Amino acid sequence: MSISIQDTIKAIRDMIPIIDPEEDYLTIAAAEEQMSITEQERKREFEEAQLKLRSLTRILEAARASSTRPPTIPSAEAHAAMMNKLDATRLSLAKAINDAESSLAGKEAELARLKEETTALEGSDSTTEHDLDATALRLALYKGLGFEPIMTKDGRIEKMLVRSESSDVHCVTFEDGKSDREYADLLWKLASS
Repeated sequence: MSISIQDTIKAIRDMIPIIDPEEDYLTIAAAEEQMSITEQERKREFEEAQLKLRSLTRILEAARASSTRPPTIPSAEAHAAMMNKLDATRLSLAKAINDAESSLAGKEAELARLKEETTALEGSDSTTEHDLDATALRLALYKGLGFEPIMTKDGRIEKMLVRSESSDVHCVTFEDGKSDREYADLLWKLASS
């Protein structure tokens, strides 16, 4: 179906009285102006929306950061495990404190008993309770040093057995007429040989 050029020209000529270029121009200009105003409003609304979006994004990020557990704070499982461990430590410390208090009470009772005994012993005279033989003590002391006196029946020292550091035994008689100092030097010399 082809339209002839003549029909087209005739249709255009029929439309000339209907078409008013000035009115159409004003309509187009008004439409362009309205579109420009609308576009500016849309840009302004878009920028406002972007500002609101950025603000809301910052608020969202802050809310996310505040709602998540910081790395310095342990997880719920780690916290529960730590609480259990601390409870066990608390119980063991309480038991240790109880044991220490019991031990302290026992030691305080023992101290009180020992103080009473000390007071009683300080009040008593031990020399009156025992008859000490000074001669027997001296002889035991000499024997511990390595000197064993041999006594006569009348209680005089006749000889002295001297055990030296090398475990040799020497016999010293007191009939040579030496002085006490010379005998003492001789005895110590033999004991230290």
